[in-house]
Parts: sequence; C-alpha cells; structure tokens
Amino acid sequence: MKYRRLGRSDIKISEIGFGAWTIGLNWWGKEIEDDEAIRMLKRAYDLGINFFDTGDIYGKGKSEKLIGVAFKDMRNEIVYSTKWGYDMYNAEQIGHNELPQKHNVEYLQYALSQSLERLQTDYIDVYSLHNPKMQAVTDKKLFNALDTLVTNGKIKSHGIALGPAIGWKEEGLHAISEHDITCLQTVFNILEQDPGNDLLKAGKEKNVGIMARVPDASGILTGKVNENTTFSKNDHRSVRKKEWISEALKKVENMKTISDKKGWDITDLAIKFILSHEQISVVLPTMINVEEIDRFSQISDGKYLDLQEMNQISEMYHNNFYVATSATS
Repeated sequence: MKYRRLGRSDIKISEIGFGAWTIGLNWWGKEIEDDEAIRMLKRAYDLGINFFDTGDIYGKGKSEKLIGVAFKDMRNEIVYSTKWGYDMYNAEQIGHNELPQKHNVEYLQYALSQSLERLQTDYIDVYSLHNPKMQAVTDKKLFNALDTLVTNGKIKSHGIALGPAIGWKEEGLHAISEHDITCLQTVFNILEQDPGNDLLKAGKEKNVGIMARVPDASGILTGKVNENTTFSKNDHRSVRKKEWISEALKKVENMKTISDKKGWDITDLAIKFILSHEQISVVLPTMINVEEIDRFSQISDGKYLDLQEMNQISEMYHNNFYVATSATS
C-alpha cells in the first residue's frame, strides 16, 4: 500500500480508502451484518488501509459506531473521516430521498459531539460538510467555526463532500478558492471526468486534496454491471439508465487497447488512472466483502500511467471513447 499527503495537511493516508457507507446501509445490493463489517474493517487495516471515510447519516450513526468499535484501541493508527449536515435526528429518511440539511454553526457543534461519541474518540481527522448547497458553501461564519475547531483540536482538518449525484462544480470551486479546506470529495472516474477535471485543477492551485468516489462508475469498470443487470429499488445504482450502461460498456471495450498493453484489466486501469493524478489524495471504491478489499488494495503499487498514456486517455475521453452517443441516453 502506498500513502499520500491529504492536501495541505500533514495527514498521511493510504491511496485506497475504505468507504464505510456500505456497512451502514444496504444501498449496494447487500446488507452487511455487524460481525462481517468488523472483519472487513480490520482486514482493510491489515492490508495497509488507514483511511476510513464515513458519515453520520449512514445507518443513522451505525457506520460510525462500527468504526469506533473496530478501532477502539488503535486510534492513533487510523484516520477518521466523517461527514455532517443532514438533520437525521428530527427527520426520517424514506428510501434514497434526501433529509433536510442543517449546515449552520449551532448544528455543527451538536453533530460533531454525537459523531465523537459514536466513534469513541476525542478528535476527528477530517470533518466534511455532506453534500452542501451553495448557501452553506458561502457561509463565512460556518467556515470560521470549522477553522476554530481545528485550532482547538476537535478536528484536524475540514472539507466538503459534493453530491449526492455527479456535478456541484460551482460549490466545489467556491469552497476551494474561498475557504481553508484541506480536501474535497467528488465523483471522479475514467468515464465521468467532469467536473472532476476542473476541481483537480483548482485543487492543485490551492493544495486541496481530492478524494475520488464512485471510481468504478457504479460497477461498469469492475465487470459487475452489464446490460442485463437489474437492481433492487434499494440499490443506489438503480438511477443508472440502461442506455447509459449500454454506451459505457462500449467505451470500456475501446479502453482495452490501453489496459491490455499494460497487462492490466479494466479495474486496474480505472483505479490507476485516478491515482495517476497527483492531486488525488485517496480513491474510495465501494467494497462489500473481504475479497473486494483484497482486490482493490493490490492496485496501490506506485505503477501508474505515464504522461503519454494520460494524454491518450484524455483524447479518447473528449472523443467519447469513439462511441456514438445514443439519442435516448
């Protein structure tokens, strides 16, 4: 496992992180029992993963609690990243519908105290606004309060996590340019590079680390999703249209000229492409069992794409990977 610095901070994190939303929710086609979740967390650590990203809303605190239990006596060896801003204490989430947000100073203090208790710690390494809207991103008072929490040692750094869907470019660019954030989390993969490319560029100028989520394009780049795949209503990937999946699969076929030349499969190419960007601090694959943790951990080896290969992929991307766009997608 290789390690990188998280933006301008002095926090060193594993290139592959553990996205712990899967152990709090059944939104990826599988409900993970608590004992299996603990095994997964500890296996990840054994393989060199030290960065665990979660959020208070994942299972209404369940994910945070499991991390707190798994690493109770190992706090100094683990980097805790969690998110806040959804009012899960006064509203019930139905399906994938978003809860009301409370990105304000008063709620910040309360949400932080609750996360600290669930994680069984007295500080959090990375504390991010969860899917903030522009109103929150432009709130100077709120970000001043976060800076004060860093000064007081309650958190070591703070950032924003963009979403829920791909996009939120203006929110991301404003946060990078106007606030002292350490990191920004966004959807970024070889098939969906925008607005990630702009955020990477802005992040480089301000030394803000980028955390890449959905690196496998919802399973397209791991071979687990094809045109015949059906998703349950609880599965987060059900938002992907069949037309998009069909077109993405054609793009994957055209990428094989690069992966075959390198002796990689498409999953290797997908993750190594992201890690070939110097401003990327960590990749957060969706992992729902020990075998997937083993697989993704092996990809962090320092052997990535060179400039010529990155330019080739950039050209292919801007030419839609030479696939004609469907009128119905």
